[in-house]
Amino acid sequence: CKSVAFVEKGSLRIYNVSENGTEHIFLFALEGQFMTDLSSFFEQVPSVYNIDAIEDSELVLITRTASDELRKLSPKYQEFTFLETSDAYIQLAKRMTSVISLSLEQRYQELITLYPNIVQRVPQHMIASYMGLTPETLSRVRKRMSTNK
Repeated sequence: CKSVAFVEKGSLRIYNVSENGTEHIFLFALEGQFMTDLSSFFEQVPSVYNIDAIEDSELVLITRTASDELRKLSPKYQEFTFLETSDAYIQLAKRMTSVISLSLEQRYQELITLYPNIVQRVPQHMIASYMGLTPETLSRVRKRMSTNK
């Protein structure tokens, strides 16, 4: 990735496609959030991920070169990028913990609680991919949750 995208309007997803053609969504970004492949952006190597818009979107793109220059010129921008990168790491660590320690129902409930806009705006088949499930399995999880209320 040569740029970081800031989402002014709309939503993005970052994903890869396995050898058998299955999409695996890594994360979503809505308004006010940033999206890039961090390892590709910082290491300047080709990305193994694709990024595309889920909805009509307006983005502000910040190139690696511009970001590097801003970090040199502005301690505030340097602090901002550190905080954003730290937050991305923390969110990924929380997601990994959720995946390995919670049931499917608990993971879906956590998604609803922490990211209600994603659940409302993103198609269910993409949410299933994000959770590592088939759409049919997610449908069964949702049905069990509605039955248990």
